[in-house]
Amino acid sequence: MNLIAGIDVTSGALAAQKTRLDIVAQNIANAQTTRTPQGGPYQRQIVTFENALVRQAGGVSLQTVHVGGITTDRTSGQVVYNPQHPDASADGMVKMPNVNLAYEMVDLITASRAYEANLSVAKSARQMALKTLEIGK
Repeated sequence: MNLIAGIDVTSGALAAQKTRLDIVAQNIANAQTTRTPQGGPYQRQIVTFENALVRQAGGVSLQTVHVGGITTDRTSGQVVYNPQHPDASADGMVKMPNVNLAYEMVDLITASRAYEANLSVAKSARQMALKTLEIGK
């Protein structure tokens, strides 16, 4: 029997939020990348989540979350006039990535807070399990 059932539930959420933080960091790092190996400017990545069941001993099922997928945001980025840029077209226009730093910062803060909340749940579950073991002595 698992004494720390909350850990199983929150571990999936922690992993999912870590992935989200990594993708947001990647988006921010590439906010000015105008040339990728695939050609063209960097395209913002988006993380989607899905529910998942965690089977416990005794037939109890709990829900957690995991990464459902990472997709590419296909909206177009800005086109700016910068004839000095190495990726400028003949008329001096440069296609920029579709990364909005304000949105990314909001996403970063949200993911960070969600990660902290799930970490708090894991710590509480651990403390409850330790107290349960102390009572059993």
